[in-house]
Amino acid sequence: MTSSSSPSQDNKRSYPEGLRADALMEEDVAWSLDTDGERDGDQLDRSERAALRRVAGLSTELEDVTEVEYRQLRLERVVLVGVWTSGTAQDSENSLAELAALAETAGALVLDGVIQRRDKPDAATFIGSGKAMELRDIVLETGADTVICDGELGPGQLIALEDVVKVKVIDRTALILDIFAQHAKSREGKAQVALAQMQYMLPRLRGWGQSLSRQMGGGKGGGLATRGPGETKIETDRRRIREKMAKMRREIAEMKTGREIKRQERKRHKVPSVAIAGYTNAGKSSLLNRLTGAGVLVENSLFATLDPTVRRAETPSGRLYTLADTVGFVRHLPHHLVEAFRSTMEEVGESDLILHVVDGSHPAPEEQLAAVREVIRDVGATGVPEIVVINKADAADPLTLQRLMRNEKHSIAVSARTGQGIDELLALIDTELPRPSVEVEVLVPYTHGRLVARAHADGDVISEEHTAEGTLLKARVHEELAADLAPYVPAPLV
Repeated sequence: MTSSSSPSQDNKRSYPEGLRADALMEEDVAWSLDTDGERDGDQLDRSERAALRRVAGLSTELEDVTEVEYRQLRLERVVLVGVWTSGTAQDSENSLAELAALAETAGALVLDGVIQRRDKPDAATFIGSGKAMELRDIVLETGADTVICDGELGPGQLIALEDVVKVKVIDRTALILDIFAQHAKSREGKAQVALAQMQYMLPRLRGWGQSLSRQMGGGKGGGLATRGPGETKIETDRRRIREKMAKMRREIAEMKTGREIKRQERKRHKVPSVAIAGYTNAGKSSLLNRLTGAGVLVENSLFATLDPTVRRAETPSGRLYTLADTVGFVRHLPHHLVEAFRSTMEEVGESDLILHVVDGSHPAPEEQLAAVREVIRDVGATGVPEIVVINKADAADPLTLQRLMRNEKHSIAVSARTGQGIDELLALIDTELPRPSVEVEVLVPYTHGRLVARAHADGDVISEEHTAEGTLLKARVHEELAADLAPYVPAPLV
């Protein structure tokens, strides 16, 4: 009977000197259930683990020549590159797929997409010098003219990667800023996008300024010959950008004042406000149209609408409220945009109720919820009551809907396209909106019918009876209206 040797005995066997390094390498990459059983993802060879992995299904290049002929302009041809630092391989592919959707929304043609597994992005070229050369080969092979990186790159990383791949390189932040610039329509929206773009570009200015005159240090001789001509071109550009940014901030502050006046007017009339927040392309504008008939642009693309829209709406019980559609959010939303759009996002923080819309048909709706809540936390709206509205229920997986509704206790599934669940959502909004706190029972003379009308418009009428002396009204109203109705409280019977 032959006995098999144990792993410990195999580890102790001797090797020729030339093969010792190879044997140690084999022991390093050997897989065992005890040490490697808890690792996430597939266990790949070291070469495969470090290699650039192609992500299938990202190309949007047209193959039918008849479709190409109808193109009015030649789109930028791009290659996407991402760095997988944490999570599973599926998470990194979902992130790159979202980057592909962003690129397509910006008008680019996605040719290829690759992902590299690293502990952290390379400080010099984002993906390392060797992989940057491989990326250069992919760019030459596909004929791309732009590389888009799934992350925010520093100025040095952009320059170093461009020097290797020899084509334009942009990052996720620049791509989102470009989409916002294309879709902003209002004066305030354009100003906010312009401010965010200048904040992003200020530390990344380069080019001609590097080759023009520079200031020289002072010497013993003194005079202009040693001091140099003064500001360099790049310094002049930076100064002008700072001046434009200061002007833009003043303009946005003035626009903010106008919006605050309107908001205070609504508060003075005790009109509750509801804000629609959510991930981009989750169906916020479609839901606004379904609830109010606002007629806002609806398009199956990311960031189709940027300008906030406020519409008047009415609950099934007749209570008036305002419904505000806000800008969509996305994972890793650039902080420049969060700062620039902070005045617009204040609609969320000042509201009485948030309708948090999530795409039920998305592969990872929980990630969308987390990304939106992070931005809501940044604008200080964590104390506002929230209803999670799971949209696109007609196209969602029933198991996904069950999981979301089980995890989100205060949620409802609807379809803005078909109208499924809209009546239930309206009833839920009616229940969640703040109600007047003072209960009154008054006899209002017919000569003061305007007070009865105010009670119907701003309060919650419990009962109403018309008598010979006037209108006997029982209602819950706000403190201001309760003070106006106080003289008409009927005297107690003796």
